[in-house]
Amino acid sequence: MEIGELKAFVAVAELGSFSLAAQQLHLTQPAVSKRISLLEAGLNCQLFDRIGRQITLTESGRDLLPRANRILLEMEDLRRAMSSLSNDVSGTLKIGTSHHIGLHRLPPILKQFSRLYPQVKLDIQFIDSEMAFDLVMHGKLEVGIVTLPPDQDLTLKTIPIWEDPLAFMVAVDHPLAAATDIDIQSLAQHPAILPSMSTFTRRIVESLFQERTLNIEVPISTNYLETIKMMASIGLGWTVLPATMLDSEVVELPIRDVSLNRHLGVVYHPGHSLSNAAKAILDLLEAPGI
Repeated sequence: MEIGELKAFVAVAELGSFSLAAQQLHLTQPAVSKRISLLEAGLNCQLFDRIGRQITLTESGRDLLPRANRILLEMEDLRRAMSSLSNDVSGTLKIGTSHHIGLHRLPPILKQFSRLYPQVKLDIQFIDSEMAFDLVMHGKLEVGIVTLPPDQDLTLKTIPIWEDPLAFMVAVDHPLAAATDIDIQSLAQHPAILPSMSTFTRRIVESLFQERTLNIEVPISTNYLETIKMMASIGLGWTVLPATMLDSEVVELPIRDVSLNRHLGVVYHPGHSLSNAAKAILDLLEAPGI
């Protein structure tokens, strides 16, 4: 049994596709199929049922998957632990971050990091913050640079880096745009455009309304903040977005006695060894003036 075979197995099992697994592993599809065949031969069992184009795990495959993930996680943790014994900052650093943070916060950090540590290969996944949390939890990512949850997760280590004030906003020609003082009850009478219920930002907004026993009508939902802003700017509803996104296309609503903030920062698993590359980017993120 080889590590490469286990990686191929996990990729196919999680993606449900040999072609997608090949793309993820930067291999050809025949190479992935060969690794699976070698693993099945070595274990003397069939791991996948192949019916047409549909691929499902057999009972043996379902039993192997969590074990394979544990082995790969231990091997990755061992690699990081060994590499951290030296002062060498190299290798691959797997980061997960949101599109918004990647666009508005990370560029100067990544530019400085790449200049200081050219031997490090950055593997950046642009995903929802909540997915990044899950991938860090399961050892698929070393570091997440994300929106932090409103409730602390004691399993993972979180470090706030940026305070990110949120603003209620609407299109310049929205019926509420000319108001100088709006209460939260009046706002609830108009439709909203917000991220999905699974997001930390939506949870912050929902808790505000739930405290006042109010419901929000959300006919349109997407996790891309730039798309939310565009739809709000053409008058489809009010929204709550980072105040940094205010511009001439939208106006801020003065909501009485309400101030919303979220925190952006770093998440990593304290039970896993951090590579020197991960420690280096944490040092940059926590440096004064960031």
